[in-house]
Amino acid sequence: MSNKSPTSGFWNYVAECLRLLYWIYFKPFTFEHWLRDIHPELKPRDNPFDKRAEFRTNPRLRRYAGQVWWLTAVVPMVTVLLVAPVYTLVSGESFNWFKSCGFLMAWFIGRLLDRGGNKNRLVIILVAVLTLFLTAIFLSDVALGVALGVAFGVVFGVAFGVALGVAFGVAVGVAVGVAGGVAVGVAFDVAFGVAFGVAFGMAFGVALSVALGVAGGVAVGVAFGVARGVAVGVAFILGVLRVYFWLPELLWILTLFLLSRNEKRVNCLQYLPPRFDELIILPLPFMDVMIVEAYRKNPIAARETINYLISSTNQQKVAAQAISGIAGDILNRCQRLSDIVEIANQLAWIPSPAPKELGAVLPQFLDISQNVRASEEATSPYRKYELLNIPINALRQLRQSLALTKNARVAVSFGNAAQSWLTILETAQRTLEEQAQQSKEIRQVYIAGNSLDPETAKNRFKGRIDIFREIESLALSEQPPVLLLYGGRRTGKTSALKYLPYRIQANIVPLLVDLQGAAAATTLKGLAENLAQQIIEAARRLPRTVYLPNPDAKKLAEDPFPALQTWLAEIERSNSGKQFLLCLDEYERLGEVVKATSSRAPLNFIRNLLQHQRKWILLFSGSQELSELDDYWSDYLINTSALRMTYLQESEARDLIQQPVENFSNIYEPTAVDEIIQVTRCQPYLVQLVCYEVVELLNRDIRRNRREADTAIATAQDVQEVIPVVLERGDQYFRELWKSLTDSDRSLLRRIIYGETPTQQDKGVIRKLTRKEILTPEGNAFQVPLVQKYIEQLLEEE
Repeated sequence: MSNKSPTSGFWNYVAECLRLLYWIYFKPFTFEHWLRDIHPELKPRDNPFDKRAEFRTNPRLRRYAGQVWWLTAVVPMVTVLLVAPVYTLVSGESFNWFKSCGFLMAWFIGRLLDRGGNKNRLVIILVAVLTLFLTAIFLSDVALGVALGVAFGVVFGVAFGVALGVAFGVAVGVAVGVAGGVAVGVAFDVAFGVAFGVAFGMAFGVALSVALGVAGGVAVGVAFGVARGVAVGVAFILGVLRVYFWLPELLWILTLFLLSRNEKRVNCLQYLPPRFDELIILPLPFMDVMIVEAYRKNPIAARETINYLISSTNQQKVAAQAISGIAGDILNRCQRLSDIVEIANQLAWIPSPAPKELGAVLPQFLDISQNVRASEEATSPYRKYELLNIPINALRQLRQSLALTKNARVAVSFGNAAQSWLTILETAQRTLEEQAQQSKEIRQVYIAGNSLDPETAKNRFKGRIDIFREIESLALSEQPPVLLLYGGRRTGKTSALKYLPYRIQANIVPLLVDLQGAAAATTLKGLAENLAQQIIEAARRLPRTVYLPNPDAKKLAEDPFPALQTWLAEIERSNSGKQFLLCLDEYERLGEVVKATSSRAPLNFIRNLLQHQRKWILLFSGSQELSELDDYWSDYLINTSALRMTYLQESEARDLIQQPVENFSNIYEPTAVDEIIQVTRCQPYLVQLVCYEVVELLNRDIRRNRREADTAIATAQDVQEVIPVVLERGDQYFRELWKSLTDSDRSLLRRIIYGETPTQQDKGVIRKLTRKEILTPEGNAFQVPLVQKYIEQLLEEE
């Protein structure tokens, strides 16, 4: 049994109605979420009585409908009672209680009639209009005024009471009730414009309502004079923009900002105007500044405020400015290398995608931070020194791009951060260089595994001059063919493409695209977007940076590859005198996209590019020859010139072993160099891997005092000693090679290892394995001894 008295129940109901009224005008987003809890399809502009069939099963909906009715019926009357004395006191003119009350009584009657349902609305409106017409004919002006009030009251009460939502219903009642009591003239127009401006702004949005205000002001000006037209238009637009609420809010934010010190700003976050008014149209100053300053003292409170602004108000721009300010502040406060490393963790809370101001800048800072982390995790001072080249070069490019940005605020804040970071990294790099020179260990300069990046690998990439010359020659020919760069896994194809911009003429612009990553897309739109993004990034990483425009996102979503063709044509037109060499690495992956999407649109795009974009040249890079691809490829790759990537020449391999970088002391006996050449057959990945493990072996012995640092020299025996480790570390390479073979290929290799001589029937397999650089042309020996050792080890384990 409930202990609540009828009186307390009544006041609770009144309190709920007042809260609802407050939400309607000042917290529309909270109001909308609350309505969704009541009914999943209920919106602020909906008439709850349209769902009266659900009242029995949804008591909250029935209670809300009742509260809406009382608000639209009673609030206009209460508002008139409050506004009328103020109007009389301020203006010195009398308030027309008779006309206003006539309208309000009729409004109340209209609301009573409307509560019965929708079926009689049209009849009621027609009767009210007919009454108005007859009164205009037979009665005096005074009676006409009253009749106008009554008729319009009934019409508005029925037509607009809740038809466009409770917000509009209350606003209309207040507008006409107040305006009706004001003397006819400018005062009437202003009162009418103010109330209706707020109402229309709530119901139809700012843009449409301002347009209506301008149009209405012009119309009234034409009909009744300029003064009244201006009064109606200005009052209406000011109401739409909520200036009448904004002025006290402006005074409030100025008071908060001026009276609170920096360390006290965090205490003011809960009193910011958006906490009380979720629909502030005009900008308020200092809010973003206060949030940024509060973040230094209490990050949790500042982030909560930002989340509130984003999810529960229309102040997303203020939130974005605050996020940008906080990010810039954190980036500028980095003083040590460890601070830069931790940036990714400190900014992990920023929503993705980042605000527009940070969209291009923040990801670059995060990448730089990640690269600094990778440098810190390197195993030797020299390797750390080398890896810092990547973030240092990225910061220099970022600093240049920020100098060209049109946003002065971003340019100053993030430009200062870039310069500060650059100073920190350059200082750290000099320190690491000194440590590397003082170290007793041999510098670990060999890189085994990933492709070589010019920024960090420097001169480690050896040879391939013939490949570069041929690519340049074919690209500059009158009718350039499609270029196919093919060869076994880890022969240096991707490394060659990365070094290509440094080895060919400046008027050829190589743009490297990794199709292994692009093929992860499951839709044509995703593939096209990935290709465009990689092309833009590749142009930005060139020795002489080329800034390419972004493609039209809307067109790319509607029809991806025609949009991509249009974009490439635009790039071609804006870069006259340039030849673009589009390098598609791991090109075989396009076949996966064709299968996944059941569309050959990507291949049709390639053919169209070849036929119509004269300044674009295609280079495909992969491990398969055209003869190994599906038949449909032959329809698209016409006029192809194949370039084979094979082993290094012996002189190039010796240079890589003995002089991988400048000023590297010779640590090999001649027999050791010969042994490396013999076991690797100058395969570049294996040369790097063996040399890497030899250096590791020598450094272990130096640390254990088994060798003197000044006289440590690698011997042929040392090379043999590291072979088991090489086979283990290179397991992925060897295993991938083994898995790429057919059963007949493996069968022949087993027989050769077991000492059998190939027969005449094996000639086809031998030719195939010779092309794959596994067997010698005679078919009785392996080209690379390390490959043979791995397969022997594999067979022993079977």
